[in-house]
Amino acid sequence: MYYPYFRGKQFELIAIRESARLIADSGFVPIIEPVRESLGGLEKALSSLADVGAEAVVVVNPRHGDHRENGENIAGLLEQAYRGNDAISAGILLTTETSLTHAVELARKFSADGTTLIHAGFTDSRALSDQLAGDAARFRNVFLEDQANRLYRRHFLGRPRILVGDGFVQMKNADYPPIEAFSDLHITYPEQGMDGYGDFLTVGDNYSEGGGPAYAVAIHLTFIDPNQDDAMFIYHFKSDTNDTPTDPAGKFAQALRKLIAKLDSGDSNLLETSAVLEFRALHERGHFPGLGYVKKLSIKHHLETLASYHSADSNG
Repeated sequence: MYYPYFRGKQFELIAIRESARLIADSGFVPIIEPVRESLGGLEKALSSLADVGAEAVVVVNPRHGDHRENGENIAGLLEQAYRGNDAISAGILLTTETSLTHAVELARKFSADGTTLIHAGFTDSRALSDQLAGDAARFRNVFLEDQANRLYRRHFLGRPRILVGDGFVQMKNADYPPIEAFSDLHITYPEQGMDGYGDFLTVGDNYSEGGGPAYAVAIHLTFIDPNQDDAMFIYHFKSDTNDTPTDPAGKFAQALRKLIAKLDSGDSNLLETSAVLEFRALHERGHFPGLGYVKKLSIKHHLETLASYHSADSNG
C-alpha cells in the first residue's frame, strides 16, 4: 500500500528503527537507497524491521551517495544476512543513465520473487518489458511520478505497480510558506491503476550531502484535512530570526513556539502522534536536540499520520 522512499541518512535510518513496529502493523514497505559508505546503520534498520516481520526494499545500485559507483557491498549484505528472507528484498534503480543491457543484467542477477524495479528516468520501457517477458511477474514496479509517465507505465500492466510522488517542495527554510498542499496520492492511487503509492516523506527527492549552517530553522509537519476530501497538507513552522547562521537553538525555539501555538489552537488537524508529544516535551524543557533529530521526528509524525489514516479507512 504505502512505500515511503528513504535515502538512508542517519536520521532516516533511526526513524525507521524507531517506527519498525508501526511499519509492520500498517503493512508499509520502506524503500531504502543507501547513501553512506558505512552500512552499520542500514544493518540496524533492516534488523529492526525483520525482527517484527516488516518488509523493506533495499536499492542495490544507488544513484546518490557513497555507493553510486559500486553497490556490491549492499548486494553482499542482502545475500549474507537476508538470503531466503522474502521480506527484505532488492530494488533495482533504473535511471536515464541505465542502458537496456545493464537493466536486463541487473534484473537477471537479482531475479528472486519480489525484487522491485524502480523506474526513475529509464526510457526504454517497451524493450525492457519484452526482454523480461515470462519473468516479468517476479518483479514489483515502482514509478517515480515525475520520471515515468502514464504511457511508460502501461508496459507493466498486470504486475504490481506503485506510484511514488514528491509532495515536499524543497527551498530555503526562510522561503517556505506557512502551509501548502502535500499530496492526494493516498486517496487517488487506485484511480490511477496503481496497487500502492509512496512519497519522499518530509525530506523530498532532491538529494544533497548536507549544506552549511542554517540561517533559518523550520519544522515540517504533515496533516490530513477532512474538510478538503482528506487531502494531505504540510505546515512549515519557521524561525523569525533568519539573517545570520548563528543560534540554531534559539531559532528552533522560535519555530517550536509557533508549532505549539498551532497545536493549542484546536484547529490544526495535526494528529497528536508520539513525535508531536515529543515536540511538546522539548518545548516544556526548552531543549534543542539538533536538526537531525528534528527531521527524524518530522518523518515519524508523517508515518504515524498515514498509518492512522489507513487504519481508520480500513475500519470504515
